[in-house]
Amino acid sequence: MPVTAAAYAQALVGETPTPWGPVAGLGADAFTANPLLGRDALEPLIEAAAAAGAGVFALVRTSNPGAADVEDLPAPDRPLHERLAELVDGLAERLAGKSGLSGMGAVVGATEPQRIVRLRELMPRSVFLIPGVGAQGGRPELLGPAFAPGRAAALVAASRSIASDPDPGAAAERLREAVWDVS
Repeated sequence: MPVTAAAYAQALVGETPTPWGPVAGLGADAFTANPLLGRDALEPLIEAAAAAGAGVFALVRTSNPGAADVEDLPAPDRPLHERLAELVDGLAERLAGKSGLSGMGAVVGATEPQRIVRLRELMPRSVFLIPGVGAQGGRPELLGPAFAPGRAAALVAASRSIASDPDPGAAAERLREAVWDVS
């Protein structure tokens, strides 16, 4: 898998060498990664992100209802999502920024807000990408612990609830105000 991860990294934030010259990747600012493949599969992604000044968001406790099928399983003495959080924190130094936050972030769903406090304890330096607000039932007022190190410590993602609103601009502004009130 590390070979495949290196190819993904080239395509996302690097370039792919060819006999005719390098082919530029997408130039992504950040991307998500699946840590279930292990640290060795994350290494090429992190290396490429560091070289490109990009961020990585590892899936830790996602917002979809089926996440509990795997992410909440005992592993062996705590839920798997906590083990994944420890893996993310162990890699955070590699993408540490001047602010104290790391480009090694974590996807932490808004639909399980009771888990956010523990995950913030386990990943104090990571930026949280928080999906699930709105259509999936996540509520901004329950996300305060995600912002514990400050407003830059979390990014709230909402798409369906904004895109399906008759006035998407107003819906986005309402969400922004709700999040700023919490953080």
